[in-house]
Amino acid sequence: MKGISIKDIARQAGVSPTTVSFVLNGKAKEKRISDQVSKKILKIANKLKYKPNQLARGLRTGKTKTLGLIVEDIANNFFANVAKVVEDEADKHGYKVLYGSTEDNSDKARGLLEVLKYRQVDGYIITPAKNMEKEIELLKMVRKPVVLMDRYLPNVDSHYVVVDNFQGAFAATSHLVEQGYKKIGIITTTSDQVQMKQRLDGFVAALKKHGIPFNKNVVKRLPFEMDRAAHTQEIIRYLRTTKVDAVFFATNYLGIYGIESIRSMGLRIGPDVGMVSFDDHDLFRLHSPSITCVSQPIEEIGRQIVNLLMKELNHASSTSQHLVLSPTLEVRQSTQKTVQAELPA
Repeated sequence: MKGISIKDIARQAGVSPTTVSFVLNGKAKEKRISDQVSKKILKIANKLKYKPNQLARGLRTGKTKTLGLIVEDIANNFFANVAKVVEDEADKHGYKVLYGSTEDNSDKARGLLEVLKYRQVDGYIITPAKNMEKEIELLKMVRKPVVLMDRYLPNVDSHYVVVDNFQGAFAATSHLVEQGYKKIGIITTTSDQVQMKQRLDGFVAALKKHGIPFNKNVVKRLPFEMDRAAHTQEIIRYLRTTKVDAVFFATNYLGIYGIESIRSMGLRIGPDVGMVSFDDHDLFRLHSPSITCVSQPIEEIGRQIVNLLMKELNHASSTSQHLVLSPTLEVRQSTQKTVQAELPA
């Protein structure tokens, strides 16, 4: 079915297509088009359910009113929730959001960038995969607004919105020590990106502050691309060989695999193995025992990202803004060494 065009509206309104275009693009007063004619055109456009071709409009105006959002994994609870906030906030400014996942794969990330460039998005929100410095710099060179989220690139001067990963990991590890756990391990990813480095650094700093010697053997690194079965097998092997009494999981998906692994070994979460995860998840709140976690301020992250991007799009920001937000330690039952009976709902 052929879509309704500006010419169709012009024909019914008895005016030129140019006049219709001016009205639909909000330039009626600027072009001295009467209110009567404007109202008539808008009424007909609404009746015909006219939807502008964003690519064609972009060629005329230089704006498509779309934003590109590239995250590591849109299925991940954290990224999905941030994407929803970004979508809602962007809608308030009349923008739609196109998004995709990189799976922390640089080639896939570059492919997504090419698609978004073809779609002529007005601005980019990017969770950068490794080795994306060149691509971000190229976007800046062509004056495309870019805001990085979740992590930043130390060698690229750009806007970013992140949380204090070091402090979040420091607080989580300190909490485990304060709850009486003596041999604490960390299960993290093989990524050497800044946010994962900061979480490991926070973990190590907390141990040292509390006088617990740090041994590299308590650090387990797992690649992102491993499947669920492989993750759980590696976690089980780690728990059997290191004999830790508590584990800090550096991401929520690792925390979920951790629950599965600990339970499959017949161990009790809390009394036998304490656990904390970076990033909250509905499962952590609903699981019994509930899981202590470092919670990121998702609503604020989404709002700040869109706010920065809108400033860039309106040429109201000249220098790069670096926003580091504070996470919250949500203390639950997984860090209790003694079993406590749950109260009835």
